[in-house]
Amino acid sequence: MNMHATPPRTQAETALIEAFGERVSELPGDGAVMVKRDEAVESIKDGLPTRRVEAWHYTDLRRLLVSVPAFDPTANAKALSPVVEGSAVLPVLNGFADAKMPELEGATVQRLADKLTDGSFARALDPRDADDAVGMLNIAFVSDGWFLDITPGAAPEKPVELQNVQAGGQVHARFAVRAGVGAKATIVERQSGSGSALSTSVTNLLVGDGAEIVWLIVQEQPETATHLAQFNAELGKNSKLTLFVMNAGGKLVRQEVRVKAAGQGSDFQLRGVSLLADDTHCDVTMVLDHVAPNSGSRELIRNVVTGKARGVFQGRINVHQPAQKTDAKMACNTLLLSDDAEFSTKPELEIFADDVQCGHGATVTEIDRNHLFYLMARGIDEKTARGLLVKAFVASVIEELDSEPLVDALEARLDGWFENHG
Repeated sequence: MNMHATPPRTQAETALIEAFGERVSELPGDGAVMVKRDEAVESIKDGLPTRRVEAWHYTDLRRLLVSVPAFDPTANAKALSPVVEGSAVLPVLNGFADAKMPELEGATVQRLADKLTDGSFARALDPRDADDAVGMLNIAFVSDGWFLDITPGAAPEKPVELQNVQAGGQVHARFAVRAGVGAKATIVERQSGSGSALSTSVTNLLVGDGAEIVWLIVQEQPETATHLAQFNAELGKNSKLTLFVMNAGGKLVRQEVRVKAAGQGSDFQLRGVSLLADDTHCDVTMVLDHVAPNSGSRELIRNVVTGKARGVFQGRINVHQPAQKTDAKMACNTLLLSDDAEFSTKPELEIFADDVQCGHGATVTEIDRNHLFYLMARGIDEKTARGLLVKAFVASVIEELDSEPLVDALEARLDGWFENHG
């Protein structure tokens, strides 16, 4: 008979379980929500995922999450100036939505703490699957966030910026957005802070029939923070979602993207840039389900890795049997700037339909020495020349955004990152 001993809990697992016991009486929610919280904590008691869990093979959370900070009631996070000037800002500051609720053009807004006491909202807290560690952590501890309802047919001129800002300790936020039929909007999701923190953030987006949404995630946590995030979206008939993800910070980062192209003729576009330096670890994991016919998707990820940083991209496209005439392409390209930098890529296709066009590809390379020599031979110093080549590698993805203010904001962050790490 084989005996399998349960490994002792790690310091981080113990701290999470104890933190829940200390805070459970303060967390908002009706009976159904509290049941979800209890179930989430039970999953944490079973242990954080290790590399034996396929979805976490390259990010052994049980090993990498060394410690968990306590909640800090004195932390004084401040709302940030928006990425795009003039945007309406909805901040969550150290886990609590700002009490000031602005009026938005073509949309209504509500604090998530109020929705948590509404029994009909409990289902929105269901984890995606048994290995949904990010969702479980967020379900257990989240106390606030924002619910944004975009009016059918509305087309606000100004972007809305959802901010999750931490100043240390544990910070958990959640955003829920519903885009009505035919609506058009730009949303910026900002993940930032200034302290040593464990931050989780979960976003749920429902895109109505014929709606068009541009969603920008800017992750710029300090290199002392752990950031675990999840973006979930479902697309209606003839809808379009353009998602851009920029990672430019964080000590340990896991950004999950889970999209369901549920409506016929829906279109999903993912563009991603990860800028990794020093001794950091960043994992972008995407699961895309095409379940309706005539849907399309394009995913293009660019990574720049230096120092002893390690990056991961896992991309899985599932084409279900009804999703005939699906057109899906995925590519991941990585530029290594140091001998100690590492990047792991795992693209996957699972196709059950027989009339599709699908493909994927991945490359890993270094800066071309001939290109570098060409620039330096014209009087450009080496650092500047390297910066120009890196910017050219990444800018082709950024410039696909059909918005000059968004492009300018992202290119400024790229320049700042290279100034510090190039």
